[in-house]
Amino acid sequence: MSSFVDEIEYKLENVNATAVASGDIDKTFRSSSIDLISATLGGKILAFSDQWFAEAANLLTPTPPISQPGKMVFTGAWYDGWETRRHNSESFDWVIIRLGVASGTVEGVEVDTAFFTGNYAPAISVEGCFSDNEDQVVSWQGGRGNWEPILSTRECGPSQRFGWKLDQPSNKQYTHVRLNMYPDGGIARFRLFGHAVPVFPEDKSVIFDLAAAQNGGVATSCSDQHFGTKDNLILPGRGKDMGDGWETARSRGKDHIDWTIIKLGAPGYIEKFVVDTAHFRGNFPQKIAIQAIEWKGDADPDASAEGWKEVVAPSKTSADKEHDFANASTDSVFTHIKLIMIPDGGVKRVRAFGRRAA
Repeated sequence: MSSFVDEIEYKLENVNATAVASGDIDKTFRSSSIDLISATLGGKILAFSDQWFAEAANLLTPTPPISQPGKMVFTGAWYDGWETRRHNSESFDWVIIRLGVASGTVEGVEVDTAFFTGNYAPAISVEGCFSDNEDQVVSWQGGRGNWEPILSTRECGPSQRFGWKLDQPSNKQYTHVRLNMYPDGGIARFRLFGHAVPVFPEDKSVIFDLAAAQNGGVATSCSDQHFGTKDNLILPGRGKDMGDGWETARSRGKDHIDWTIIKLGAPGYIEKFVVDTAHFRGNFPQKIAIQAIEWKGDADPDASAEGWKEVVAPSKTSADKEHDFANASTDSVFTHIKLIMIPDGGVKRVRAFGRRAA
């Protein structure tokens, strides 16, 4: 560590974590976990020390940061991120965030300083807590409170994605996190990768969306995501435009298909599926099909794994519409589903309504 980090007054217990190269962050986390604080999942900024130059809410924007050189606002140059004033008299600037899920466990952290060059955050740390008293959490502000270290102090640098994978992820659950920035500066995006710990209905007969990210669903792999990521498929709501759906490149080959595999939040009996093409008007798939599997292997199944069962036959879709499809195999327990687009196109959301297996 540099002398700058050594001189930081607010010390955290060391947490062992391995740095992840910028180009490896997505493949390291996106196939096995979700961004627990994404704004589209419901993550919310509760409090911050300062946001003079750029708003803290930008940290949770799901899309990559952008730059608009020459654009000036009242406070100065416009930045797509969180930026505080110079010459912070406190040890650090901070922002408190409520997770977008009931609670979650953490596997890794990303801090992106894109386009912050002479004004980036020199170092960061991340703390977390589990609490149902949000007012109390906010009252801790920049103090010690009951915060526990998730990631101890790490150096950052100009205009780059920084990732860290926890060496020994625990089952410790968090409801809130605090991002600390030493001593001030700018950060474009903040991601907290991990697993939702849902609150399932006690009554096993209750029907709910087994694929939803809030209920522990994870999009594990896909054939292509040129325009929109597979992770959007399991987010709440119907989204705001095509940018927050799953959209593939145009195919030209005969018999082409695109697919995404989703691990359900819990094994269950699925009664019906909903495939939503909201905002996809000239580029929805000609047809969709759905397969499902009960998978007992250690790693998630791939598209060619043995045991996939057709539960929705190839069916016509149309623009900007929620399509309901009955499950052809309601008596079977499934752990994963595979959404297939024929031949390609865009889908906004997929739902798998069912009940948990006993």
